[in-house]
Amino acid sequence: MADPAPIVVREVWQSNLAAEISLIQRHLQEFPYISMDTEFPGIVFKPPIPPKSKHNPPPPPLSPSELYALMKRNVDTLCIIQLGLTLSDAAGNLPSSGGSRHVWEFNFADFDSDSDPHNPESVSLLERQGINFLKNKLMGIDSHAFALLFKLSGLGLRAIRRRNLTWVTFHGVYDFGFLVKILTGSQLPETLQEFMVLLRHYFGPVVYDLKPMARRFGLHGGLERIAKSLMVDRAVGRSHQAGSDSLLTMRVFVELIKKFGGAKKIEEFNYMLFGLTPIL
Repeated sequence: MADPAPIVVREVWQSNLAAEISLIQRHLQEFPYISMDTEFPGIVFKPPIPPKSKHNPPPPPLSPSELYALMKRNVDTLCIIQLGLTLSDAAGNLPSSGGSRHVWEFNFADFDSDSDPHNPESVSLLERQGINFLKNKLMGIDSHAFALLFKLSGLGLRAIRRRNLTWVTFHGVYDFGFLVKILTGSQLPETLQEFMVLLRHYFGPVVYDLKPMARRFGLHGGLERIAKSLMVDRAVGRSHQAGSDSLLTMRVFVELIKKFGGAKKIEEFNYMLFGLTPIL
């Protein structure tokens, strides 16, 4: 058997945005599963943490409404840096051409590390992982142009699609938050209920978050840790690079479907977003 074609992360900038969105659009019929990951400049607003004491019990987790309010505050304040997208069929096969298989990494111009709010530790980590903030600022994608093409392609507006897509994330509340902010061109809605309506409007009826799915098998922690537990390797790139992380998310999703015994067995997790909806 021939070796599988190498996987290439297709870097998307303002100059090739239209061409790459058009390429993705041509693949949607054959590869309707889409995993995504975003990179952004950390968290600047955190929940209040009481002083540690053996007499103080740990604080209760935030309610879905409280977590949404916190996420909204951060997303409204911060700017997206990267979006990674991986397209796949039900078996985990990727689109290919020219002797290689593809995933996509969109680099945005929104964030200015000199003037925009950010978490310094998070920005330093992203720099160490290879993100060039100056290049993004000079050559990156305009969010308004991205939103228009994303919706017209059928990726982000279910009304014009020829078929439903399946969206996959890992702990994806912030991923969807940043995308909804871009697609609406405004701050997130005030309530969780309004946000969920927008998710269905843009992304359709099938959305999975791997974190609650993995917990069913006693798998906890971040994406990398769960992938290692499932013996899933990172096929290309590095952690905290959106294209690479979106691919790892898809590979973990395919492995979890196998553990559940088929795609029908995971339907109970549809729209079960970690932190925003009750975990069964």
